[in-house]
Amino acid sequence: MTRQMSPQEQARLDSIKRSWQQKREIGDKLARITNKIGVYSGKGGVGKTTVAVNLAVTLAQKGYSVGLMDCDIDCPNANKVLGVDEKPTYEEGLLVPPEKYGVKILSMAFFQENEEEAIIWRGPMVHNAINQFLQTTAWGDLDYMIVDLPPGTSDAPLTVMQVLSLDGFVIVTSPQALAKLDAKRSINMVRKLKVNVLGVVENFSGDIFGTGAGEELAKEMKMNFMGRLDLRPEYMDTSKPAVLLSPVIAAEYESIFMALEPALAEANELS
Repeated sequence: MTRQMSPQEQARLDSIKRSWQQKREIGDKLARITNKIGVYSGKGGVGKTTVAVNLAVTLAQKGYSVGLMDCDIDCPNANKVLGVDEKPTYEEGLLVPPEKYGVKILSMAFFQENEEEAIIWRGPMVHNAINQFLQTTAWGDLDYMIVDLPPGTSDAPLTVMQVLSLDGFVIVTSPQALAKLDAKRSINMVRKLKVNVLGVVENFSGDIFGTGAGEELAKEMKMNFMGRLDLRPEYMDTSKPAVLLSPVIAAEYESIFMALEPALAEANELS
């Protein structure tokens, strides 16, 4: 005679089934995205979101189909850097991301009633939000998805890394010694999760903050140095992403792209 399961056992089994179904649905959607690249930093304030947005626009300018997923749930602002005000629309029960400069974008900022209000969520809520975004968003077929991660090495970025199956990370640092140290911590976190680090980008380079920390970090960690981005006045103009305002900045991102392509190809061969 078959033993009847207790309510607790049945609830646990139902939870496992839901989780399995959820993972399968997410896997089906991610299968339509060729390359998924995380842009990540050890600390906030080093220009991670600016790099993510301008890299996405650079890829779109080259004719690739590109999506930008703002996973910085606490402080979402990639939409501001891209200059997107309209919210996603709904078609057949799915979110359709707005698009600008050839980049489709989804951000938690679209779902805030007041952008100045703090989003105070623990890991499980972040996990559920990312899962829901992945399950209910109609990205279509993408050559690249750029994922703007939360900074740091705590619960929020760890949750995103575990939910999203990323092909590799671009690490952003600024020239200061403390930023370099925090970037090293973030690299070590990614490596512990057995995910590829594609390279390091140094942001805010120049006379004010100095230069060279990104290249030093890449040598110390035995990885690619993808290039440096100088601190320029064009970044003060918020009307467009900086790569569309300055050919010099566009050339800097072109160099990053030239380093990204072979690093991504190598990572895909190893996986």
